[in-house]
Amino acid sequence: MVVGKNFKKIRLLILRTAILSIIIYPVTALAVGESATTSEDGNVANDIELTFEVKEGDFEYEIENRPDPFVPFYTGETNTQPEVDPNEIVEVEKRLTGMQLFEPGQLTLVGLMKVQNRYVAMVEDFKGQGYIIKEGTKIGRRGIVKDIIPNKVLIEEVAVTRAGRELRNEIVMALRKEGEE
Repeated sequence: MVVGKNFKKIRLLILRTAILSIIIYPVTALAVGESATTSEDGNVANDIELTFEVKEGDFEYEIENRPDPFVPFYTGETNTQPEVDPNEIVEVEKRLTGMQLFEPGQLTLVGLMKVQNRYVAMVEDFKGQGYIIKEGTKIGRRGIVKDIIPNKVLIEEVAVTRAGRELRNEIVMALRKEGEE
């Protein structure tokens, strides 16, 4: 780097001149008869004026790989993230098991049975595999079996928005008669 080498040379030249002036000037000043003032504590104080010549070409400014000094550090943008919709439903990350692996739309109600004054329902997935559900069974990410009544299963889905508002949706799974689609 050209600037670094020239800077070191100038610094060495200044250092050498300063050392020589400290050592030699008081001796020559006394020998020639120049006046040196003595302070109250006995030290000799000299008025030294140093002049340096800087020749053209001693310093080169390189603009490459340097940032623009006139570009502001702060651009005025305070929010770098996109705006968030407060009505967006927040999905809670949790491990799904059992009937939570199926959304209510993926299941078909195929039978109802009354056991000890309570109804139990049988549902079937798209593969034809059957499952038994009862009141309180969790279905899908947000659903829970609210009630089982003759010919219907009521599922309530509860979703929470970013603003903390609860959205409730009721899904009805009806028992179809034979031949009905």
